Amino acid sequence: MKRKNWIGSACCVLLAVAACEKLDDDRTFHVPDEKESLFTLEDVARLLATVPVEAEQLAEVHAAVSASSGNGYDEEYTMQDVFTAPGAGVGDAGASRSPDAYSQPLRDLLREAVRRQFAFTRAGEGDQADAEAFLEALAASDVQIYWPYSELWTETPDRPVITFDPGDNSVRNTGYRLREDGSVEELLVDEQMALERPVWVVNRNADAEFKSLEMRRREDPDWGKGGGEIIVRTRADDESFKTLVLRSFQANRNYDSWFAGGSEFFVKCGAIEDFTATTEAELRLYTPSVTDFLIVVRCSQVGKALPFNAVLVSEWSGMLDNCAFMVTEDDGGTQTSWKCAATVKYNSKSYGFDIEMPLRSRDDIVWRGALTRSYIEKYAGTVGHFGDVDLVLELI
Repeated sequence: MKRKNWIGSACCVLLAVAACEKLDDDRTFHVPDEKESLFTLEDVARLLATVPVEAEQLAEVHAAVSASSGNGYDEEYTMQDVFTAPGAGVGDAGASRSPDAYSQPLRDLLREAVRRQFAFTRAGEGDQADAEAFLEALAASDVQIYWPYSELWTETPDRPVITFDPGDNSVRNTGYRLREDGSVEELLVDEQMALERPVWVVNRNADAEFKSLEMRRREDPDWGKGGGEIIVRTRADDESFKTLVLRSFQANRNYDSWFAGGSEFFVKCGAIEDFTATTEAELRLYTPSVTDFLIVVRCSQVGKALPFNAVLVSEWSGMLDNCAFMVTEDDGGTQTSWKCAATVKYNSKSYGFDIEMPLRSRDDIVWRGALTRSYIEKYAGTVGHFGDVDLVLELI
């Protein structure tokens, strides 16, 4: 389910569509059918709770979730990286921090725990093969360790409480903690506990396949630097060309249960770049596009204005009056699109186009409709309310 960053389409004038929304109360949004799997999320949480996590493993997981966060993703450490690239985060391209960074990485403790568990619970011929099959399946899965509020960790050696995403929009769930005597304590976990001590949530990765805004910035300087300088293209021959910029983004609620992690918002903007047609024949030469990028808002960032300075339309000509705009929160499902009619005016005539905004069947539609040049210029630099998100837009 890869997304194209630029999708050929067209837009100028668009009828506004009322925003709609659905709540994530279906457990299959975040926890797929596990009947055919070798393990459930709860199984993995129970397994992790038997691992004697010490300072080195805490530092490894913290390094990984911090790297993911720095790369524009959630505070997550995928099992694929646990087994293949200890300490690497999502977006690190599978490279660990250093080949010798950890004398006993978490993967070694997991292997020992799995082999010990299978030897104890499934004594007899074939134990070792079963254990290796389990480990291979775990390493190839989309299961991950999610550490909410990891930025609050003060490097205390406290062993984490391990819980899992129940997939039913709960605010509390069963958790497990390894005692010093080797027994496992069972306790109730809520978000407040995650604010006060390390809590690792076993859930499934939802954003690694997408390219975050931060990763896009590193590849293309035209996207600017979040909160600081923005680099835009200039046209010395025409001062009417401007650049539409998303200055800041604020989510006012988390769309998912905190066990599932933060919210993955996709910002989509459709426009005709560098539009200078002067004849009807020239109109047909343009291939408009849709900008489509990911913004991950962690639980700790809800209610905070995050500076982005992201380019939505790099060359907004004086002839372009409108753009199509949509914000969705990703929940998966089958690939579909929002199809709408659009027109461009030239010499007092309207010319029709079709535009398709990509989305998936379970996505929450936060806001969609038309943004006019007059609206953007009137409210430039001020907060605009778009459903459950507040945005600051500007033509510069």
